[in-house]
Amino acid sequence: MTAVTKKAEGVEKKKKSGFRETILLLVLGVGIALLLQAFVVGSFYIPSESMQNTLKINDRVFVNKLAGAPERGDIVVFKGWNGEDTIKRVIGVGGDRVVCCDSKKRLTINGKALDEPYLYPGDFASGDKFDVTVPQGKVWLMGDHRSASADARSHMEEPGEGFISVDDVIGKAVVRYWPLSRGTIFTTPDGFAKIE
Repeated sequence: MTAVTKKAEGVEKKKKSGFRETILLLVLGVGIALLLQAFVVGSFYIPSESMQNTLKINDRVFVNKLAGAPERGDIVVFKGWNGEDTIKRVIGVGGDRVVCCDSKKRLTINGKALDEPYLYPGDFASGDKFDVTVPQGKVWLMGDHRSASADARSHMEEPGEGFISVDDVIGKAVVRYWPLSRGTIFTTPDGFAKIE
């Protein structure tokens, strides 16, 4: 075997080895991305106006699937009343009494009025009066554009009485990443801080 033949074989082996490594890294990368998507972080788009102006149609958000139990004020993605992925704001958690409305047309939680600056401009806490106590292990969810949101209020006559199980919450929306011009990190609105 000549030196030229040996060199050619060596180059061919390196090409095959490099190709295999590239394929292996690509498969590994896709596998890691799928695991992250399934168990850690999800991306969801907004299909309706029910969360305006906080979230507009076609906005995209990252959802932390490991955020733990939902808390008042969180924006969460959950398996909705119709079985589809849905996004709303947590208003009440297990044990909370949520009432609409006080003399100033505000929601109250456990007897304290809730300041809601995130509501759609010109909108109101609710056109429907209600008085509910959230069972343990459940949440009471409402959209920020209340007059355009089919939320817990719309499902009060159904078997679950409008409540969603904490187990059906997929995760907490943490970042709006699209469109880039409206990118933001979500925080708990101040109005929930005084609720006990």
